[in-house]
Amino acid sequence: MGIADLFFYLFSALTIGSAVMVISARNPVHAVMFLILAFINAAGLFLLLGAEFLAMLLIIVYVGAVAVLFLFVVMMLDVDFAELRAGYMKYFPVGATIGFIVLGELMALFGAWKSDGGISVTPKAPIPDAATITNTEAIGQVLYTEYIFYFEAVGIILLTAMVGAIVLTFRQNENAKRQNIGDQVARTPETSIEIKKVETGKGI
Repeated sequence: MGIADLFFYLFSALTIGSAVMVISARNPVHAVMFLILAFINAAGLFLLLGAEFLAMLLIIVYVGAVAVLFLFVVMMLDVDFAELRAGYMKYFPVGATIGFIVLGELMALFGAWKSDGGISVTPKAPIPDAATITNTEAIGQVLYTEYIFYFEAVGIILLTAMVGAIVLTFRQNENAKRQNIGDQVARTPETSIEIKKVETGKGI
């Protein structure tokens, strides 16, 4: 067993264990921390596969933004989790039934699956010189050339959604002092400052 195999089993075991703890932890803050641990170990698996772009994406986007934001939301909201768990057994039969149905579908899917012998063993590279550059650079070359329109469209959609969320959640406080840019620009030295002559040895 090489060092890569050792790290694979280590990251896999930690990822599975963290995922189980996410759904079994009683404290929601602890569940979010286990979720972050699962993301970090999944990023380690991507590094072993040579997909450093996906690994950094997990760390920067999911751990750095989604999981941390979720953690702050859970900590700031005053949610009575004991009350939420009170009705757990009432919905358990329905949830268990749906779970067994999904499990049966997955077993039927994997049981009927077989590899197509006509598929090439070595997939075609997305760009001609993909063997000489990293996969992050290869993704960038494809993303910013062939898919640049879709990339910019997604950026505009996300920006619109962010602005809409801010507008919908913004609440004005009538007692708060706000800037008036027009009044500030129209100020003159006569209205801005007041000059007082102070005698020596005396204060204002």
